[in-house]
Amino acid sequence: ARGFSVPLQRPADCGADRYFDSSRLVCAPCGAHQRQSTGGSSCVCEPGYRMVSSNDGFSVTCEKCPENMSGVTQDGWNCITCPKGLTSNGNCKCSNNEILVERSIDGILLNEALCIHCNGSEPSFSASDASGSRCVRCEKTFIQVSKSCDCNSPNILTGGLCFLAHEGLPPKGVATVRFAQLGITLTSAWFLKNLQSSASACWLYSNLTACQALGNMCVMNMNSLSSSSTDACGLFQYIFVSTARVGIVHSIPYWRHNLPWLYYGDQPGLASQVLEKNHFPTTFSFKGTDKDVKLKFIAASFDAAGNFLKWQSLEGGILQLCPDTQTKLNAAYAFGTTYQQSCKISVSKILLDFANPVFYDLFLEYNGGNGQQHLWAVPVLNLNLQYNEKFVNEGSNMNNWLLTRRFFLVDALSGKENDLGKPPRVIRIASKIAISVRLVSHTQRGTIYPPLITVTYTDVLVQNPETQSVMVSFSVSYEMNQSEAQIQTDIALGVLGGLAVLWSLLKTAGWKRRTGSSIIDLQTVFKFLLFYAGDLANVFFIITVGTGIYWLVFFKAQQFVSVLLPLPSQEEDFVTYIACAFSLKALQVLHLLVSQLTIDIFFIDWERPKGKVLKAVEGEGVIKSAAAPVSIWRTYFIANEWNEIQTVRKINPLFQVLAVLFFLEVVGFSNLALMDASSSLTRSSEGYVAPWSRILRFGVSAALWVAIAILQVIFFAVFYERFVEDKISQFVDLCCVSNISVFLLSHNCFGYYIHGRSVHGHADTNMEEMNMNLKREAENMCSQRGLLPNTDGQTFQISISRKMRLHYDWIHETLTRKRGPARLLDSSANTFEQSTRAYNTMNKFLSSFIDHVHKEMDYIVKDKLPLERILGMEFMEPIEKSIFYNDEGHSFSDVLYYGNETTLLIFDILFFSVVDLASQSFVLAAILTYLQQEIFRFIRNTLGQKNLASKTLVDERFLI
Repeated sequence: ARGFSVPLQRPADCGADRYFDSSRLVCAPCGAHQRQSTGGSSCVCEPGYRMVSSNDGFSVTCEKCPENMSGVTQDGWNCITCPKGLTSNGNCKCSNNEILVERSIDGILLNEALCIHCNGSEPSFSASDASGSRCVRCEKTFIQVSKSCDCNSPNILTGGLCFLAHEGLPPKGVATVRFAQLGITLTSAWFLKNLQSSASACWLYSNLTACQALGNMCVMNMNSLSSSSTDACGLFQYIFVSTARVGIVHSIPYWRHNLPWLYYGDQPGLASQVLEKNHFPTTFSFKGTDKDVKLKFIAASFDAAGNFLKWQSLEGGILQLCPDTQTKLNAAYAFGTTYQQSCKISVSKILLDFANPVFYDLFLEYNGGNGQQHLWAVPVLNLNLQYNEKFVNEGSNMNNWLLTRRFFLVDALSGKENDLGKPPRVIRIASKIAISVRLVSHTQRGTIYPPLITVTYTDVLVQNPETQSVMVSFSVSYEMNQSEAQIQTDIALGVLGGLAVLWSLLKTAGWKRRTGSSIIDLQTVFKFLLFYAGDLANVFFIITVGTGIYWLVFFKAQQFVSVLLPLPSQEEDFVTYIACAFSLKALQVLHLLVSQLTIDIFFIDWERPKGKVLKAVEGEGVIKSAAAPVSIWRTYFIANEWNEIQTVRKINPLFQVLAVLFFLEVVGFSNLALMDASSSLTRSSEGYVAPWSRILRFGVSAALWVAIAILQVIFFAVFYERFVEDKISQFVDLCCVSNISVFLLSHNCFGYYIHGRSVHGHADTNMEEMNMNLKREAENMCSQRGLLPNTDGQTFQISISRKMRLHYDWIHETLTRKRGPARLLDSSANTFEQSTRAYNTMNKFLSSFIDHVHKEMDYIVKDKLPLERILGMEFMEPIEKSIFYNDEGHSFSDVLYYGNETTLLIFDILFFSVVDLASQSFVLAAILTYLQQEIFRFIRNTLGQKNLASKTLVDERFLI
């Protein structure tokens, strides 16, 4: 790499006695009696020396001129006598209004240069031109005022123009420009040279170019409207007010003849009238043969001197300072497509590309009814408006706005001090340009209000252009009045929120009934808040999903534009609703987990000993007969099956996440969330890609989640669980085959009962007898499995009496106690024997309870009322007898994942959406959602297994 290295040298580094050799890219020395040329890329002879030979300035030979001919001709090749002295470059000089003549008319070099006076009197009226080589007709104001080419006192010479002293000149202009962001006020060389003359020529002679130049200087001074200042805008206002008699242009009261249109007027409230009173006279549609999806902006452009340059279409990136492809630049004006572009640009590039400012008057082109093309003026909101006592161009209150017309992109002219040939001290850059298009309320034909262009300028103090940079942005946004939608959302939130309160009160009342308590205490209030959190989360979820799908369908499917997407700033309430829904739903899920992990459960073994066995009595040395022990393996088997179905869901969570991600990223549904009018699922890689809409992202992803989940539920319910495997129903069948019932208490006095008592009397048998029993049952050669005779009902919701619960707790206390004095058993028995006897006692008690042995704790079986099923509560309180409600389904799944699929699905959707809205990545959201599902499933399995072992006395080592 070192072999290809060269030193970096610039022309400015060469100094006065060297030049920049462009072929070698280094500084090279000039010859004797030579110095660097003005451009720095060649050498010229020093003053008093003439060139003898030259190879385009790279190989120069110089010779000293004789004493009597010390001057050098303009071309540098000859020596000549100068009668009126020499310039700093060694050339002859002449007085004002004189031209230098070095050769005769036939080209013969004169020995002595001549200074010929230009005839400034009538009829010649000539004066020397800027180069001093020709006599030309002098400026017309000199002729009009003094009838000569001299502007002598008392006439006034300003800006190269001559004015009569007694003419009504405008006030003396202040040639300062204020850069408020930097706190700098400087005297502009451009203003100093042109402000007064432009104002005077505009005022006295209605000079069109001078009036435009004056207007440009007002725009460079940020449209200041101070009543006490005579800056550029003050002079413009002075002329505007004083020329009311000359008439207006195109019936626009703010556009005077001969003057540029800079302001819309300073009446309070005028901005709202301009922006909302009149509709733009054309309609826009997204689809159909007559679709019109282009905004045809066109601008009249002027240079700083006031010369009209040309009409320019904004297509092609005229206002976009950031470089990009032509296709992407033109996409900025596709109707309905939100456009955003931002980048950093170096100050050196800005100075190079925008050395001379260009001023724009922006219009929107449309086709009139008679086929004639018309223009609609586009107002400008300058956020850097200065010296204004009445208006503040900030906030959303249009009544405080002062709308203007003309703007520029870069001003590197007004910030030049003293010398216009030197770089500017300060430049002003349009760092943020935003075009906003507002849809007319309740329109059905795509009618819009006049667009508004908002410009924000940044003042930059030029110090090191190579290292300095400015962040610039350009955007086009579309909006509509969202107040009505917000009101409807608030109404829906209020109504549904009120219903959620009532529903939560009913849940709390049902919970109080199921706990067997009638006292409203702190626990009741806390429980109500937990219920309300879940119901309010559902309210927020319904509103956000409805809102997202509404905007997705109505915005993407509309032909004539009737709705526009909310702006990112208008989506904050929507995002807040999603955050609230997620937080409240997370609280509900935690409450659900805690409830499921604290249930009371017991497996009732109906198996009875078959025969007797001989058993040695420990410590006595004798053998006695005893009942044959009942195998515990059936209980272990049922416990393991229960442990497995704790986290079974109605859908496959992994397939759900993968399917959603597939449709979003592979099929391309994510493209529907872009803020453009296209409903296509594909986008060109070379075209402009609009920014994401958070509402559409949520709408698309939530709709896919719900649709795929519904399809999964239908598939599992109709096909899979019917023809392949139904784990919940199979568990009930397995209980019956195993001769084991399940007694569940999810509340203090409420729970579920699965009747698993075998119709064959026993299940602890060999394979042959088991198959024979199943065959007899299949051929209806035995009784039915139901709790009641001649019924098939095996699952029940149970509401037990307070007395029954107290007796259950009395037995269960010894079941869970590991240390301390035994109240129920022998104090000499060890802990294992105590637990075993307590288990047998509980098994005997519950089996006798089911068999109606305890008349003081009996129960009845009945059907639930339809309203009880709908409300999920029981109207009848079990005071004397417990109540077993026939359960047509498997409602015991309420203590499992299976019965809470809706809650878990909504939580997954909200979790996915929150991650996506925070990261703008569907892939990351899918990964984290799956991890969340696995983490909660692991917690539910692990803690549920511990609860199962502690409540049923099944050793945890046998739960696999």
